[in-house]
Amino acid sequence: MAQNDQYEGFQVESPATWTEFHKNKFVTKPFGDHDVEVKIECCGVCASDIHTISGGWGSQKFPLAVGHEIVGKALRVGPKVTLIKPGERVGVGAQSWSCLECRQCKNDNETYCSQQVDTYGAAWPDTGIVTQGGYSSHVRTHEHWVFPIPDAIPSHLAAPMLCAGITSYSPLVRNGAGPGKKVGIVGLGGLGHFGVLFAKALGAETWVISRSHSKEADAKAMGADGFLATADKDWNKEHLMTFDLIISTANNFGEGFDLSGYLALLDVHGKWISVGLPEEATLNIKPQDFMNNGCLIGASHLGSRREMLEMFRLAADKGVKSWVETVPISAENLSKTMQRLKKTDVRYRFTMTDYDKAFGA
Repeated sequence: MAQNDQYEGFQVESPATWTEFHKNKFVTKPFGDHDVEVKIECCGVCASDIHTISGGWGSQKFPLAVGHEIVGKALRVGPKVTLIKPGERVGVGAQSWSCLECRQCKNDNETYCSQQVDTYGAAWPDTGIVTQGGYSSHVRTHEHWVFPIPDAIPSHLAAPMLCAGITSYSPLVRNGAGPGKKVGIVGLGGLGHFGVLFAKALGAETWVISRSHSKEADAKAMGADGFLATADKDWNKEHLMTFDLIISTANNFGEGFDLSGYLALLDVHGKWISVGLPEEATLNIKPQDFMNNGCLIGASHLGSRREMLEMFRLAADKGVKSWVETVPISAENLSKTMQRLKKTDVRYRFTMTDYDKAFGA
């Protein structure tokens, strides 16, 4: 192959036309000693894709193919690759590179590396070539961010775990979710449903906290032990200072978001961890809200390679099955799917499939 190979993918040309996808060829990075080339089989659809192509998260590098919940086959590996073998079914998530030399990288915190490179919309350090995502024929990525998928997990279910899954799993394990702990999941959407599935798989008592009771049946079907609706009068009264950990997947911090009510649920030094990233949102915090229980507020970003491998093993061992609707990839279907996701018309993740029909076997 030539040094700068070309792949093919469905790209968006600008935020003004974010629902219009065009199949284009694009240049990818030169194949490096530690790289893995993956022929893509399917890719999950993430709200990050919409925030990016619509301009909600600021200016981007267009034209751009998004998608960072990628599953496919490792076609070839660089001469210094030790973690992946050709022919393996593998996944690539939202990150494709970091320095691997800094304090963060050496302590299983590579997602917090100051030099980290996103799977789409970033520039490779050596060439400036823009990374393109998983609505494409192939992806080329450093081996550290390529993950073997256990045979027990079907590809279309594994795909959403590579962003939404790890985003929910990492803060759970880092903050002690497990037997004897009471965990709350705020919001039952794409992220929240993984929060429920993994909190239960880890052995925690798991509650869903939502605005209304409309998703209560789904929460119980996922294994939730309880459900709180913030629209109910005195919704938190019987649970004050009883939660060890709350993971917030909320996509709106606007009027009516009762942060004080949520924090009051936490036991002494209990933790509120935010993983949702609403556009142009401000979380209003009162210092007095911390005084009654000394609670802590934090956030979490993706997860390490070690955590990704542990998450997949847990999902395989415990039979964790994400709730996924599959859609054959095409320009038209990507447009429809993005618009449905924008309206939260999904329970609870999409995976784009049938890549062989779009890009060839």
